[in-house]
Amino acid sequence: ACSPARPSSTAEPARLITAASAAADELGNPLTSLDAITNYNNFYEFTEDKRMVAPMARKFTTAPWQVTVDGLVQAPRTFGVEDLLKKFPLQERVYRLRCVEGWSMVIPWLGFPLARLLNEVEPLADARFVRFESVYRPQEMPGQYSPLYPWPYQEGLRLDEALHNLTILASGLYGKPMPNQNGAPLRLVVPWKYGFKSIKSIVKIKLTAEQPATLWNTIA
Repeated sequence: ACSPARPSSTAEPARLITAASAAADELGNPLTSLDAITNYNNFYEFTEDKRMVAPMARKFTTAPWQVTVDGLVQAPRTFGVEDLLKKFPLQERVYRLRCVEGWSMVIPWLGFPLARLLNEVEPLADARFVRFESVYRPQEMPGQYSPLYPWPYQEGLRLDEALHNLTILASGLYGKPMPNQNGAPLRLVVPWKYGFKSIKSIVKIKLTAEQPATLWNTIA
């Protein structure tokens, strides 16, 4: 994914921040422009052409949206995204998103620690991993018609990684709601891992005892 910049130590109130408050990451590297972040995207559910993701995602429906959190938990629940954004204070986190292809971007994300959501459902003692699943909607995401990939997109983390304070669920960037092409309405951001781990447009989160299969491991 990305090499982490230092997150803010104080949570912002649960409101939409209207602009990025930081101008650079902790090493002084300037933020990548909003134009670059929103027009050069890996989102195979739409297309493998990075510069075509934004126009193809323009009509993607992101409301209403629900995320189910279940598996090895005491209190499985389905949350509306709007309820999550009201419940958990939003924070700006400036992280470098690093792609295995050799490029990276410094992005001011807006979101909340994944740990806050997982603690809400009370993981059981047997839970050791967290499985994430993206939406499957080929009528809006034509890349999902491709037989080359086992859709829907799936990723996984160890539970300790998921509970780490740097791991967030992001709902926006540059102080604005998450653009469709960047994983709206809710995506994972894990700053010390390559970008493919930061799954987009999440609809399911499941705690498991066994390491979950991921899209890329399945086709490797």
